[in-house]
Amino acid sequence: MNSITVRLSIMMFLQFFIWGAWYVTIGVYLARGVEYGAGMGTAYGVGPIAAIIAPIFLGLVADRFFPTQVVLGVLHLAGAVLMWFVPGSIASEMASGNSAFYWMLLGYMLCYMPTLGLTNSLAMHHIQDSEKQFPVIRVFGTIGWIAAGFVVGNWLKADATVLPMQIAAGASVLLGVYSFFLPHTPPPARGQKTSISDALGLGALKLLADKNFAIFAAASLIICLPLQAYYAFAATFITDVGFQSAAGTMLWGQVSEIVFMLVIPFLFARLGVKWMLAVGMACWVARYALFAVGAPDGVRWMVFLGILLHGICYDFFFVTGQIYTDKKAPAAIRGQAQGLLIVLTQGIGMYLGAKINTPLFAARVTGESPLALWPSFWWIPCSMAAAVLVIFIVLFNDRVTSKPE
Repeated sequence: MNSITVRLSIMMFLQFFIWGAWYVTIGVYLARGVEYGAGMGTAYGVGPIAAIIAPIFLGLVADRFFPTQVVLGVLHLAGAVLMWFVPGSIASEMASGNSAFYWMLLGYMLCYMPTLGLTNSLAMHHIQDSEKQFPVIRVFGTIGWIAAGFVVGNWLKADATVLPMQIAAGASVLLGVYSFFLPHTPPPARGQKTSISDALGLGALKLLADKNFAIFAAASLIICLPLQAYYAFAATFITDVGFQSAAGTMLWGQVSEIVFMLVIPFLFARLGVKWMLAVGMACWVARYALFAVGAPDGVRWMVFLGILLHGICYDFFFVTGQIYTDKKAPAAIRGQAQGLLIVLTQGIGMYLGAKINTPLFAARVTGESPLALWPSFWWIPCSMAAAVLVIFIVLFNDRVTSKPE
C-alpha cells in the first residue's frame, strides 16, 4: 500500500468503527427499562430520516464550497458533541417524557449520514482505478465495524451501558481531527454558476436521465425494502433457532464481507457491473430462502449459511454500486451522486422497508391476515428480492468501464 491508500484505509476504519460501536448495542441499553422499549423505534428510525435529508445538501457543500476533508472533519466533530449527550437525553426522556432523545439522535445522524457518501467520494478522488483500489480501502470499514463489536461486546462487555455511545463520541473526535490531515480534496465545481436545483443539492438527479442509471437507482431503492427485514428481524430468528448470541453469530456476516470485498477487483473485470450487481441480489434471494426454510424448523446450518452470504450480498451490490455511481457521475457532482445513493438506500429504501415489513411481520405472527398462511415470514422478502432481480437482469445493460472526466 502507498501512503495515501493507508491514510484512506484508516479513514474508513474509523468511519465504520464509530457506527459499529453504538448502533448494534443501543437497543440492549434501551431495553433495560421496560417502559422505554418504544425508544428502540427512535434509535433505529431516525437513520433513514437523516439519510433522506442530509447527504444531498452536504454533497453540494463538498462539491462547490469547501474541501471534502474539511466538511468531513466538521461533521464528525459536531457529531461527537451530540453523541456524547445522547445518554443524558435518554435519561431525560425516561424521567420527564420529553422528546430529547429523538432530537438529539436525529441531530447526530444528520451529521453522520452525509459522511458515508463523503468518505466514498474522497477516497475515489485520490485513486486511479476504483475497481481495483476502492474495495481494498473499503474493506477496512468492515474491519472497523468488527473491531468496534469486539471492543464493546467481547473485551469491555459493555453492551447495556452508556460506554458504547461514549466510545463512538471519542472515535468521532479522533476521525474529526484526523480528517483535516487527509489528502486535500478541493470542491470540483467551485466557481461554477449555481442554479436553484444545485442549491437544493438536486444536481445528481440529472443522472436519472440515463436509462441504465435510473434502473440501477430503482433497484437499489426497492432491494432495500426486503433488506430492512434482515436488519430488523434476523437477530430474533437467529436466537429462536438456538444460537446463543445473535450479535456473535451475525458477526460472521462481516467476516465474509472482508473476504468477498477483496475478490471484487478480480471479478469486476470478468463479470462487469450488471452481473456483479445481479449476483449480489441473487444471493439475497438465496439468503431469505435459507431463512424461510431453516428458521421455522430450527435448521441451524441453513440459517448460518444465510448469514455467511451477507458478504456477497453487501459487497457485490452496494460496493459495486458505489463504484458504478462514481464512474457515471461527472466530476462536478460526484459528491452529490454518492449522497443520492445514500438517500435512495439508507434513506427512502430503509424507511419504506420499515413501514412495510413491520406490519407484515406483526400481521403474520398474530394470524390476522392471509400472510399467516405463508409457512415462513422470510418467503415475503425472498419474493420481493426475486422480483427485483428478474426485472433488473431484463432491463439493465450498461457496459461502463471508465470514469468520465
